[in-house]
Amino acid sequence: MKPEHLEFMARCATEATFKREDILFREGEPASKFYLIQSGRIGLEAHEPADGTVLVQNLGAGDVLGWSWLFPPFIWHFQARALEPSTAIVLNGAHLLVAAERNPGFGYELMKRVAQVLVQRLQATRKQLLRQHIESIMEG
Repeated sequence: MKPEHLEFMARCATEATFKREDILFREGEPASKFYLIQSGRIGLEAHEPADGTVLVQNLGAGDVLGWSWLFPPFIWHFQARALEPSTAIVLNGAHLLVAAERNPGFGYELMKRVAQVLVQRLQATRKQLLRQHIESIMEG
């Protein structure tokens, strides 16, 4: 990204710390943040009342968390839980979205990066579903 884009993002950033078992966000809640994990481990979970909570992906230092603030209806589609003490840089998604709409160059660069996260998350979900399917076959 261009230096001015990074500077803008830095101005929108705060740092957060999470204790083990802290919930960063819950499925169905309004989505307004974007997390850059600095340390620790965050579990991205899917929750189904009938089946319980399923770990979709473990995220750690250098990983990105959160993209639901980009797309209507702007709610979280997963839950995120700290699996151990963790720190993250938190960006305001609303500010990023407005900046992306005003500055197409910034918006394009941001979307390219978010698309990479989406692809990784979809691949992780697919692998988790396959694992569960194989486990259910082995048990039955």
